[in-house]
Amino acid sequence: MTECAETKTGNLLELSIIAARSRATLGEITEALEKVYGRYTADTKLVSGAYASSYAKEKQSDIENIKKRVIEFEKKHGRRPRIYIAKMGQDGHDRGAKVVSSGLADLGFDVDVGPLFQTPAEAARDAVDNDVHIIGVSSLAAGHRTLVPQLINELKKYDLHKIHVIVGGVIPSVDYDQLRKVGVEAILGPGTTITESANKLLDILKNDSEL
Repeated sequence: MTECAETKTGNLLELSIIAARSRATLGEITEALEKVYGRYTADTKLVSGAYASSYAKEKQSDIENIKKRVIEFEKKHGRRPRIYIAKMGQDGHDRGAKVVSSGLADLGFDVDVGPLFQTPAEAARDAVDNDVHIIGVSSLAAGHRTLVPQLINELKKYDLHKIHVIVGGVIPSVDYDQLRKVGVEAILGPGTTITESANKLLDILKNDSEL
């Protein structure tokens, strides 16, 4: 495949099918092409002000109440509530994560957004390095039953204050109990508004005796 890409002769699709049938992994196939083409790296940027400005005027009081809660948290703990938004595994659907991240930032949260396709160990390490209060796992590719428990086990390896784990995205209700049993503190499914999410996060932190 590398030679085909370099010489521009042959059929890459045909070769990729042959490689897959020979049990080559997706990583091995793309690595062969990366040697020639390089690899695209997604640039995650938060849009400031878009969420708050578009919120209905009659709901502005909800936003102001959350901002007041954030200010109260900062006065009490010396910094704003901080959340790390994680996309793990082969889940490339990041639009929802970006919308949530931008919305929470508009409401006063400090928000760190991880890159696509992280491993649980990488997400845990980044969250610890950024000294966050909460990890929000965005799941839209059905990897939550495996990846979230792995993430929580990775966090247990670090001797520090508890980092809360919440999960958002498309999570079947039949999986809720399993996620709660491993330590997930909130599951925010489709239809959950940004203000509802923000209030839930602040409620979790309000009851945290380790802060």
